[in-house]
Amino acid sequence: MMLTNLGDILRNAGLRVIEVPGARTRGHGQMSHPKGTLWHHTATSAKAAGNYPSQRIVTEGRSDLPGPLCNLGLGRDGTWYFIAAGLAYHAGAGSYPGIGSNGNASLIGIEAEHPGTSGTPWPPAQIDSYRRGSAALAKAFGFASDRVIGHKEWAPRRKIDPFGLDMNAERRFVADYMRGAP
Repeated sequence: MMLTNLGDILRNAGLRVIEVPGARTRGHGQMSHPKGTLWHHTATSAKAAGNYPSQRIVTEGRSDLPGPLCNLGLGRDGTWYFIAAGLAYHAGAGSYPGIGSNGNASLIGIEAEHPGTSGTPWPPAQIDSYRRGSAALAKAFGFASDRVIGHKEWAPRRKIDPFGLDMNAERRFVADYMRGAP
């Protein structure tokens, strides 16, 4: 399945979305029905200019890993970037209870623009949008807030993202938004 409605889901939740050209057909094949979201940070320097300076790399990939590297990007101001409707190489080796080990096919990968270093707080608009967007995706695809997973939970021996966020607390915020709490 191609998740061609990702941008629409987020827009319908009142969030700003930029659809990267080719997003609805981009991917390394079909996705499974999504079982959750996988939160990441880009690890791009805080000094990099722009709202989402990682857009090119998450769309096109790196020399060692072809893009797309996520399904959705999240800019510093909370704007969402629809990158790929198909499978993206974002999860890598890992697992999570109830998900299995193929995160690329079964989890919507979200790369938020953040350096992943101490001393760089998450912008309030960005973290609120992360929560609201994840709640909208969970409701649309029928999974609970306990399926909002940090990459550090998927692959705890090798990943730290999203840096500085307590995923248990983030899941509570997402659950509140799913219930319609302000």
